[in-house]
Amino acid sequence: MLSAQIPDQVGDDGGSVMSGSDRASEDFDVSEYLFGHVGDAYEWHITTINEKEIAIPLPCIVIENGVHVFTLHHAEENGYTLNEDGKLVNAQTLRRPLDISITKNVLGLMIDSLLLVVLILLCARWYRTHDVLKEKPTGLAALLEPVIVMIEQDVVKDAVGPEYKRFSPYLLTAFFFILINNLMGIVPVFPGGANITGNIAVTGVLALFTFLMVNLFGNKHYWKDILWPDVPIFLKAIPIMPLIEILGMFTKPFSLMIRLFANILAGHIMLLSVIMLIFLTAAMGPVLNGSMTLIAALFGVFLDCLELLVAFLQAYVFTMLSAVFIGLAHQHPETETN
Repeated sequence: MLSAQIPDQVGDDGGSVMSGSDRASEDFDVSEYLFGHVGDAYEWHITTINEKEIAIPLPCIVIENGVHVFTLHHAEENGYTLNEDGKLVNAQTLRRPLDISITKNVLGLMIDSLLLVVLILLCARWYRTHDVLKEKPTGLAALLEPVIVMIEQDVVKDAVGPEYKRFSPYLLTAFFFILINNLMGIVPVFPGGANITGNIAVTGVLALFTFLMVNLFGNKHYWKDILWPDVPIFLKAIPIMPLIEILGMFTKPFSLMIRLFANILAGHIMLLSVIMLIFLTAAMGPVLNGSMTLIAALFGVFLDCLELLVAFLQAYVFTMLSAVFIGLAHQHPETETN
């Protein structure tokens, strides 16, 4: 593990003399601090008071010779322990069981999904109970309507084309799902703070949905361009171009997955690295530590504001690229020549 190493002070007898702040700084584990915040866990850590961790225990659910449900503190009693990657394994065989536990990211995903459903239903309720031709939207509807219109008219319609209404529900859902999870990931206290869109499994599933929307609903011209593209015959007979086009089918969702995952994860690590300076300089005296604390706090606020922009931008980019990929699968020959 990578830890912050602080030189010991040598006493008169040649021994090592360390103050409380020295020991606290030396014990500070950089890897645990960073990956403990951005990684998944079987409990939701809230804070630490007087060296006592306050956390919300989450149900560990494993399937191995039956279904076993327990919390992390009772894992050993049920014959399970954590491996080096922090995953539950059988304490005797060290093999991983089928793990369907409600982890921190899973609980955060449930909370954020419920929040998304509530927001959309409240917005829809306003339109059901009001005449939009006689009064303008207010409250939540006034907040969401400009965003919905912008995404549908300026992104989905322009990229997909005449058939955009078929794909608007999916693309709008993807946009707001990513946006809400990005914003909740910035909130430092429960129920925020879960690194959901910085988890490659989540971004992989989102990219898979786009992959299915593109290839299951692509028209015959889309498949013709892939399997029999308009290139010299020897490139199709070998076949070089069809293989390249088929490979391109998978690189597009792969790029969606990596782009969203990497940008959100990098943003969280940058913010945590700045705050980490406060703990790393704890043993360097009150003047230096106080100065670095002020700088870290100010720079942290700046990064938080930047993360708000990134949260919207990454949701926008994922939706825009998904719409472009879907639009390319629905082009017609006359559209391509114009």
